[in-house]
Amino acid sequence: MNRKQLIKKYIEFFKSKNHKEIPNAPLIPENDPTVLFTTAGMHPIVPYLLGQPHAQGKRLVNIQKCIRTNDIEEVGDKTHHTFFEMLGNWSLGDYWKKESIGYSFEFLTKILKIPRSKISITCFKGDKDAKKDTESAEIWKSLRIKNIKFLGKKDNWWGPAGKTGPCGPDTEIFVNKFEIWNNVFMQYNKDPKGRYNPSKQKNIDTGMGVERTVAILNNLNDDYLTETFKPIIAQIEKLSKKPYEKNKQDTIAMRIIADHVKASIFILADEIEPSNLEQGYVLRRLIRRAVRYLKKLDIKESITKIAEPVFDIYNDYQELKNKKQILEKLEKEEQKFKLTLEKGLNKFKKFTKNKKILSGKQTFLLYQSYGFPFEMTLDLAKENKIKISKSEFEKELKKHQKLSKTATQGRFKSGLADDSNKTTKLHTVTHLLITALRKVLKDKKIMQKGSNITPERTRLDFNFPRKLTEKEVKETENLVNVQIKKCCEVKRLEMSPSEAKKTGAVGVFDKKYGNKVSVYCIGNFSKEICAGPHVSNTKELGKFKIIKETSSSSGVRRIKAILK
Repeated sequence: MNRKQLIKKYIEFFKSKNHKEIPNAPLIPENDPTVLFTTAGMHPIVPYLLGQPHAQGKRLVNIQKCIRTNDIEEVGDKTHHTFFEMLGNWSLGDYWKKESIGYSFEFLTKILKIPRSKISITCFKGDKDAKKDTESAEIWKSLRIKNIKFLGKKDNWWGPAGKTGPCGPDTEIFVNKFEIWNNVFMQYNKDPKGRYNPSKQKNIDTGMGVERTVAILNNLNDDYLTETFKPIIAQIEKLSKKPYEKNKQDTIAMRIIADHVKASIFILADEIEPSNLEQGYVLRRLIRRAVRYLKKLDIKESITKIAEPVFDIYNDYQELKNKKQILEKLEKEEQKFKLTLEKGLNKFKKFTKNKKILSGKQTFLLYQSYGFPFEMTLDLAKENKIKISKSEFEKELKKHQKLSKTATQGRFKSGLADDSNKTTKLHTVTHLLITALRKVLKDKKIMQKGSNITPERTRLDFNFPRKLTEKEVKETENLVNVQIKKCCEVKRLEMSPSEAKKTGAVGVFDKKYGNKVSVYCIGNFSKEICAGPHVSNTKELGKFKIIKETSSSSGVRRIKAILK
């Protein structure tokens, strides 16, 4: 069974169980300030897991593209990937463990034809915070599954994402000892005092990795031998004139290149460009690490030659149709790095000659002067048995303030967004801000190009070709405050995307929306498609203040603002 067949069977199966398919969301989360990228299928439905009604109902299913870099150092083995696709089905306060486990078992045994004898299960063994999940185990036993183990929080518990919030036990499903599916039962809510209280809304959140499942279904113990990677590996073999599985170090290098190039293509397709900040820095380090491994394999051709097969493998993704522009950006970053790569490698050799340690200052110099991401220097150090300190490097980094703290530490925790009162207020006022900008700048084509909202401030990126004047900034700020003082009611309406478009709601009308959408109306001022969360009236917001207006990237401006 190939990738497309698996996805089709999964979606069709859950549709037959009254689930509604939701779109594959962008890699940049719209409503989760805790992460740089969508790291799991649950990100697009964050507000609904927190209790907000979903326009499609209480049963959902989809295929979601994800980027995860918390275990980037593991990439190079048979199963770890930076970019991957996750199949998932959800119950938002609807069905519970019996149905969830039953659906999983039915899909595996009847649709994928996996013998019951090959399936094994793990369940939560219980601790001082939450009871043993005997309920899940008994359901599995009723399905005549015999191999069941109970494990602790490290293996069979999900969340909360931060210090508080929804969480609960999970049951992991293995086929021939390889994990294939994870069903999470969000039945608890951890409070600020560390207590695990029963949740008001109990949710089911499941995830099945496409790459791993395709490998298992084709009796392969290496994901890089499946059709999701094999054409890329074949291209690397051809250009390097080296076989994939002969030399261990070459095999690892090939996997890293294939993985990083694929991930880079998808990040570029979501209109992120290489930079030294946040998503752009993740992209930069992926490309540059791949370029370094190309050099290790003595590949002289451009990285774009490796990228070509990605477009064929994923020809069902509309965003990859812009192939020429994506490859141009990829090659531009490659060429930029190649100018300093050789000099940086020579500097590394000089630093480590007759030594077994690389200082934080030296590591930072390689980053600042030669564009070496920390992970790449770490690879070099490991290969040459040199000790290196990440904490010392980060101290130097912080001193020079060349890279945001969130980007260096990763900020790649999968989880639910901060739904605090402060964040909810700032999310609502961001709607007022984008509408105010469209009015003040007299440009209806202004759209949100990205946002990051924390309890302290909101940050909005929007398309506009020039710096705003002081007068324009003040007018925008005043216009938002006028709406706040009007005590505008915030209403949520459900309608089809076409109806939303006719009413003048702001949104990018493409495949990202399903059959129904939530439209938030703030008085007669703002009307926008959104997933929340919002206040019920603008009188709750306080006073709005723009603290900074700068350039984000070419043709994109950035505003940071607060509520007093």
